[in-house]
Amino acid sequence: MLAKYVEAAMRKAKYEILSDDNTFYGYVPGFDRVYANSEDLEACRSELKEVLKEWIMLGVSRHLPLPVIDGIRLVVEEAVRCPSWDLQKDLTYQIFAVSGVRRSLFEWKTPVHVERHDSLAPS
Repeated sequence: MLAKYVEAAMRKAKYEILSDDNTFYGYVPGFDRVYANSEDLEACRSELKEVLKEWIMLGVSRHLPLPVIDGIRLVVEEAVRCPSWDLQKDLTYQIFAVSGVRRSLFEWKTPVHVERHDSLAPS
């Protein structure tokens, strides 16, 4: 479901060509400070997706509310301090590793579940 959340957010992404240097600028409305700038559209999309994933993982690690996208809401249940760095068997580690986030987020094991609320989906 995390992948579905990211893909739903990416479908809302907006792109424009900047007139001063003819590079592509992309952002996702509703996600503050999630933007990318690159020489071509595909590179801009790729960079934007990585920024979005890191922004989501940061929000999850800090228990910040995340926007509901197409009726999908990410919910943080609890956070507990990991007693060791041995997270190889932990699903949370796999989620962080896939996202490319290799910073202090590994210090926290944050169980996350995704809820789908069709009543929240745009009409």
